[in-house]
Amino acid sequence: MTGWTPDLPTIGLVVVLGAGYVVAVRRADTPWPRSRHVAFGVGVALIALLGVSFVGRYADTLFWVRALQVITLLMVVPLCLALSSPVALVLAVRPSLRGVLASRAARVLAFPATASLLLVATPWLLYFTGWYSLVLRNTVVDHLSRLVLLLVGFLYFYSRLQLDPVPHKYPHLISIVITFVEVIFDAALGLVLWLNPHIIAETYYQALGRTWGPSLRTDQIIGAGILWLVGDLAGLPFLGALMNRMSHDDATEAAEIDRQLDEEAAAEDPAAPPKLWWENDPVLSERFRRS
Repeated sequence: MTGWTPDLPTIGLVVVLGAGYVVAVRRADTPWPRSRHVAFGVGVALIALLGVSFVGRYADTLFWVRALQVITLLMVVPLCLALSSPVALVLAVRPSLRGVLASRAARVLAFPATASLLLVATPWLLYFTGWYSLVLRNTVVDHLSRLVLLLVGFLYFYSRLQLDPVPHKYPHLISIVITFVEVIFDAALGLVLWLNPHIIAETYYQALGRTWGPSLRTDQIIGAGILWLVGDLAGLPFLGALMNRMSHDDATEAAEIDRQLDEEAAAEDPAAPPKLWWENDPVLSERFRRS
């Protein structure tokens, strides 16, 4: 717990993200909510801790520490960043970038199936291909992979929460269904790593000659539990934010309907007899008219 390491790429990323956020908030025309400041701050702080704390120091030594880093970068940090609405902030400072959201690439990436498939497939590809061993042996691949995890996770939560402007809005019910499917895949990954008799990157870990801590098998079992548990726990605040978003959208839609009805009522002839409530609904009015 007291082991720290000066991870310069991580420190550089944190400085760039923090400075960019501060500059964008100051240049934005409207004040940014405090809750978004908190969400962004937590996300950036987690990025720093995952690089310079014991997680960054022992990620190449213990399987469970690397698992903690992977699932936090994939599920927890991106959720915090998505809750801070960074895309809306960038567009508030650079409105000319709105055209990017209308591009075909943006529509494909933000499509529910695309973002969800990337989120589910990424950890499976990491652990069951040569990618994982390469991450352990190559520092450049390690840091690029961390960035990939961040981007994949952010794309998922950005397109599902829809707090920011998105290429196309989808019903929030789709996001709820996708969340439960994603939970199943998280559990499956954890179970496969737990019950799999094969040790991931066994040759690498044996070459370390580690004489302390858990055995290679126990180390992988602990890591499997972390992947499963943290992945599922990250879904709880996401569902809460999603429910809050659904409630907010319903209230906004109801207020818009009330406004339209008030405008129609104000435009009607005062001498005309008042209409019944169902006469303002196009479906019901047509049904009663035919009757």
